[in-house]
Amino acid sequence: MGKLSQQTCEACSIDAPRVTDDEMDEYRQDVPEWQIVERDGIMKLERAFTFKDFVQALDFTQRVGEIAEQADHHPAILTEYGKVTVTWWSHKIKGLHRNDFILAARTDEVAK
Repeated sequence: MGKLSQQTCEACSIDAPRVTDDEMDEYRQDVPEWQIVERDGIMKLERAFTFKDFVQALDFTQRVGEIAEQADHHPAILTEYGKVTVTWWSHKIKGLHRNDFILAARTDEVAK
């Protein structure tokens, strides 16, 4: 996980390339617990994290928000009692970019 989370996110424009299948396979090695889901024709990275209670879930949500704000790349976050579901994708390109995998890896680090 270390190598991907240490990489720098790049500004993502509307013409930025989506990850290739080969890149996706490579990046997924660093974030094996994340699932690739497709919603409305858009590929996304998603993972649910469990916690003892709502307070822990809310704290985690805040920390994920902080890394998202630092990178200027924002996920969908669903916070529930004892559970947070984080979904990363690049809105501008309507799919997955390397940035999404970098931030998934950073999200895993926040969870530890």
